[in-house]
Amino acid sequence: MITGALICEYNPFHNGHKYMIDMMRKDGCDVVVCIMSGSFTQRGDVAVYSKFTRTKEALKGGADVVIELPAVWAVSSAQRFAKGGCDIIKALANVSRVYFGSECGDIELLVKVANITIEEQVTEKLKEFMNEGDYYPVALTKAVENFYGKDFADILSSPNNTLAIEYIKALADSNIEVRTIKRTGVNHDSETTTEDIASASKIREMISLNENFAPFVPDNIDNCNPAFIGYGERAILMKLRELSEEDIKNTADVTEGLENRIINAARKLNTTEDILAEIKTKRYTLARLRRILICALLGITQKHLDSDVPYIRILGFSKAGEVFIRSLNNTATLPVIINVANSYQNLDESAKEIFDIDIKACDLRTVFEKTPTPVRADFTNGIVKI
Repeated sequence: MITGALICEYNPFHNGHKYMIDMMRKDGCDVVVCIMSGSFTQRGDVAVYSKFTRTKEALKGGADVVIELPAVWAVSSAQRFAKGGCDIIKALANVSRVYFGSECGDIELLVKVANITIEEQVTEKLKEFMNEGDYYPVALTKAVENFYGKDFADILSSPNNTLAIEYIKALADSNIEVRTIKRTGVNHDSETTTEDIASASKIREMISLNENFAPFVPDNIDNCNPAFIGYGERAILMKLRELSEEDIKNTADVTEGLENRIINAARKLNTTEDILAEIKTKRYTLARLRRILICALLGITQKHLDSDVPYIRILGFSKAGEVFIRSLNNTATLPVIINVANSYQNLDESAKEIFDIDIKACDLRTVFEKTPTPVRADFTNGIVKI
């Protein structure tokens, strides 16, 4: 039996995502496992629909198992996002292949570029550019171009290619095969649409404007109560204003006195957009700064960021997925959580600390919903089955 896995956000699940699962089936996968961000996403944003709704849509769209990527890694850099997802896949110990979408669609080229990025001369040049003030993606692209030319560097300029390369590096110490599926239709974050394909960001925009996005998703989304940062912006403002300088200094990815800029901006400005504009520097991308603000809200510290994924949290499964999950009793190298109330008690203290952040993230997300729903959904919502 061939089990294929992918790392995703499904924010929301759309026709392009279904196409990828269909292509995995066509490529021979008997079971499709999705490692999915939970309540917040890698761009430093709130997930437009709850992780339970997105799990249901993924299962209806062809997935067999949906596993939560804990918030600590879901709201982290591309490298840590990839490492967290791949560490879960490796801990399952029965995944044959990992798939990812890419703009180039050439796995041999992606592997070659991945190997280039870890060469000593490239990593040294990367550090040099970062010391000069470039943020990581720009510094890495410049370092590769310095030794290998623009053609190889251009591979790193596309977001899905960049993530693909991080997945390849994160899986280099395993026997799991990597395969890529070329993205079709529209580019990442594109404002344009085709007859039935739109980017997730475009669909989120349509949701926020109450426009019809039905042509771009495979099924009607049951939950029509979306979440957007703007709905709960004052929660961010309140939290930032109550945090101490030390609290923010200890927040994941905060360096070089950024805590002072954040505190000063939060005390005098009234919107997240204005705060981000105030604290923006050449070294920090807006996405990185948005992630830092979410980490401050959730209490994610550098210690959490440097830890290892401590469990496998199952959000939902199909009938075929149920068979796969039963097999984890013999293969998984991390605790498998299906029933939260029961499994939580058996986690060690460090794992509970990570899981508490996931619970907090799920609860906090309700503040950003159009109509806030009750908290503690991790305990009241059962496993999603189809």
